[in-house]
Amino acid sequence: MVYTVGEMAKRLGISASALRYYDQEGLLPFVDRSSSGMRMFKDTDHEWLQIIGCLKKTGMPLKDIRNFIHMAMQGDATIDDRLALIIQQQEAVRRQMAELQQTLETLDFKRWYYETAQKAGTTEVVREMSPEELPEPFRAVRKRLRGE
Repeated sequence: MVYTVGEMAKRLGISASALRYYDQEGLLPFVDRSSSGMRMFKDTDHEWLQIIGCLKKTGMPLKDIRNFIHMAMQGDATIDDRLALIIQQQEAVRRQMAELQQTLETLDFKRWYYETAQKAGTTEVVREMSPEELPEPFRAVRKRLRGE
């Protein structure tokens, strides 16, 4: 089956302009065009587009995504290079996730902090708490925030 830009965008849950942008950036060399130049997406293009979307969500630069696609289109001779690129991006995502986990822990602490302060009517009640009085998960967060 053949899909227009709008139809494929709808299948992917992205905007048609995003697909056009991918094309302008050289990310869609696998997409056929009609004699009038209209992009014609096939079912097999869906998987490519899913991979592009995944890599984009990881924060991979467009030039690296473009490189990955071109390597994939070259075939098995580039397996090692593609694997290395994927491993590198996995490590970057793991670092991002660790940073986000730390950020979430800080937000959890601040929520607890302000809910506790709200009940007491002052932030002093929390500031004066000893580490032992804090809920266990927040002891390390407060230490980190204080630079201890």
